Amino acid sequence: MTICATEDATAPARPHRAALTIAADGSYAARLARHDDAAGNWFPERWTLSGPEPYAVPLQGTQPEEPDSALLPLTDGRVLIARRVADRFAVSLLYPAGPGTGELLLGAVPAPELTLLPPAPGGTRGYALAPEARTTTLWLLHGGTDGPERVTRIPGRCTGGVWLDRSGRLLALDRELDGRTKTVVVDLERGGATGLLLQITDESNDRLLLADPDSGLLLVRSDAPGHDRLGWGVLGSSRPVRFPECLRPAEGTLTPFAMQPGQMLAPESCAVAFRREAANGTWLGIWRPSERQLRHFPAPEGWLAGSGLWTAGGALLLPYATEAEPCGVARMAVPLGPVEPVEPVRSVRRVRWVAEPGLMETPGPVEGPGSAEGQGRPLGAVQPVQEPPSGSTSGPPSGPPSGTADGTAAGSGGGIVLDAGDADNRSTASAQPQTTGAEPQHVPAHLGMCRPVPLQQAPQAAR
Repeated sequence: MTICATEDATAPARPHRAALTIAADGSYAARLARHDDAAGNWFPERWTLSGPEPYAVPLQGTQPEEPDSALLPLTDGRVLIARRVADRFAVSLLYPAGPGTGELLLGAVPAPELTLLPPAPGGTRGYALAPEARTTTLWLLHGGTDGPERVTRIPGRCTGGVWLDRSGRLLALDRELDGRTKTVVVDLERGGATGLLLQITDESNDRLLLADPDSGLLLVRSDAPGHDRLGWGVLGSSRPVRFPECLRPAEGTLTPFAMQPGQMLAPESCAVAFRREAANGTWLGIWRPSERQLRHFPAPEGWLAGSGLWTAGGALLLPYATEAEPCGVARMAVPLGPVEPVEPVRSVRRVRWVAEPGLMETPGPVEGPGSAEGQGRPLGAVQPVQEPPSGSTSGPPSGPPSGTADGTAAGSGGGIVLDAGDADNRSTASAQPQTTGAEPQHVPAHLGMCRPVPLQQAPQAAR
C-alpha cells in the first residue's frame, strides 16, 4: 500500500535526475536539480524524508548554480553549499524562508579543489578535503567556533571518506602516497592524529568503501588478489580480508552504497546494498557475508542511483525522481532471512494506492556460488604469520569444490582469502578490539579500536 501527497506548487517542473546526499539521520536530503527548459539552469533542492510523506523544496537563489557546486544536508533542515569562486570556495547555509531562500555566508576556503565529505554522525558538522600537490587539508566547514577551520594537514593526496563510529571522532580516508593508496584513520578529538588503518600488502592499493559502526563490517576494494576486487573484513579484527566470488561480476560494475544498521557485533548478518551497472540496465543488489550469492532486484524507475538509506527497522529506502513523480521514495524490507520486497513507492505528486509490490526479485544477472570462472580451481588463502601454520594453503577447501586461486602466488598478498561461495564464507573474528598482543607500531595506542583489519606483516612463505 502506498500513499502519495500532492506536488509542491513552488517546485520546478520536471527536474533532471542528479545525485542525492542524505543527512546523517535520514531526516533530510539534498541534490542539485535542473530545470527542463531551454536554459537548463541548476538549483539546490532539499528533500524532507522524516515526515509522513517525502516532499521537495527548491532553494533557489538570485542566480543559477554551477553544476560543480556541492551540497550537504544537515539534520536541522539547512543545506550547506560550497561554490567555486575564482581561486577559492565560498561556503554558505541555505534554508527555506517563506516563499524564497535564506542564505547565511560562513566564509571562504582558499583551495584549488574542495570535496565535501559524507555527512558526519550527529548531522551538525560539515567537513571537506582540499587536496594539493603533496598534502591534503581537512577542513571543518560548519560546526566550529568561527567559520571554516583547518583541522589538520595530511601528507599525500586523500580521497574517499568513511566514518567509523557514531560519535564522529574517527574518519577513514584513502591516501595516495609514494604511488600507493592506503586507508588511514584520522582522530578528530586528538588534533587530527593519523594512523594507518588498511594495508593488505606493501604493494597493493587498498581502499575503504563503507563501514558500519554497529556490526564492525567493512567493505574494501583492493588489487592485492592481482586486480581490483571487492572484499570484506571486520573492524578491530586480525582475521584476513575475504574476497567473495559473488562480488566479482562477470560484466558491469558493482558499487556498495548502504549498510544495514543495528546488527550489533554481527558482521556476518549485516546486509549491504549495491548498485549494479550492467549491459541490461541498473540493478539493486543485496548481499550478506553469511550468504553465498548476491541477490538482484529491479531498481525503481528514476532511482537516483547510488542513493539510499537503511532504517533501524530494516527497511531500505531508495529515492527516485521521474517526470510524473519528482520526489519519491521506494521502500524495501530486508529481514534477517531472504529478502522480501514490500511497499514500493511514495511520491509527492498525487495520492495513489498500489496493491502489488514494485520491487520483485528476478532472475537478473545473479552472481551465485561456483561460477564457471571459479570451477575446478582451489581456494587461495594466505594465513597471518603470527598464527601457527595450518598446512598448505594451496589445497582445495573443505566446502564445495568451486573456488579460485585467482592467480595469487605465494608471497603476492598477505591477509587474503578468496572465497568462491564456500561454506566457510564468513569471518569468525570479533568486532571488538583484540585485548592481547601489542598493537602494530604504526597504529597509535588511542586508535586501538581501529586496529587494521588485515595484518601488516609480510605474507607467509609457501610451504
